[in-house]
Amino acid sequence: MRDAENIREVESLGIDLMGFIFWSKSSRYVSERPNYLPQKAKKVGVFVNEDTETIMQIAKDYALDFIQLHGTESPDIVRSIRSVCGDGIAIIKAFNIATADDFAQTKPYEGIVNYFLFDTKGKSVGGNGEKFDWNVLSAYDSETPFLLSGGIGPDDVEVLNSYLSVLGSKHCIGIDLNSRFELAPGLKDVAILQKFLNELNRSINSKLSNSK
Repeated sequence: MRDAENIREVESLGIDLMGFIFWSKSSRYVSERPNYLPQKAKKVGVFVNEDTETIMQIAKDYALDFIQLHGTESPDIVRSIRSVCGDGIAIIKAFNIATADDFAQTKPYEGIVNYFLFDTKGKSVGGNGEKFDWNVLSAYDSETPFLLSGGIGPDDVEVLNSYLSVLGSKHCIGIDLNSRFELAPGLKDVAILQKFLNELNRSINSKLSNSK
C-alpha cells in the first residue's frame, strides 16, 4: 500500500495488517511516506536483504508493528535485527514453497521469528500472483504460526474456507491478499476486496453454524 486514500478505504474494511514494501525493485515500492498511515491496522514493512540500520530507521519512521523479511536473510542476520528492534516489533520470515521438502529451510528460524509466511516459488520475489498446492501444508510440522500467501484471489472463497477448516491449517493465522485484488501495483480494488471478505466471513460462519 502507498496511496493515502486507498490506505484509508482498505483500513475501513477491518483488515488486520497492511503491508508497505521497502524494496526498490518492487513495482509496489514505497518511495515516499504516504500522507495517511493506518491507525487501527498493524503496519508491516517488507524488506529484501536490506541492512539492519536501514530497516530500523524505516521501522522508526513508519512506527512499524511487523518487519517482514522476504529475501535470503540468514538466521544470524535475523537475530541481529531482533536484538536491535527488541520485542516491540514482530518478525515475519517469508519462504517460497513448492514441495514438502521446502519446509526444511524454516527449521533454523524457529524460535527466532514470530511468524512464517508461505508464498509460491516464482521468478520474482513475492507478488507472483501464482498459487501453490496448499495440500503441501499438511506436511508442515512446526509450531510457528504462519500466514498463507500465494495468489489468493476473489474466486477462492470456498477453496480457502475448505483449507482453513482442516486440521493441517491449525497454525495458519492469516491470509495475504495482494496482487489479484489490485487495480494497479500498490492500489487495491476496495469493492472487490470488500466483496471477498464478506463472502469469506459468510462462508466461515455458515460452516461454524452447521458444525454445531
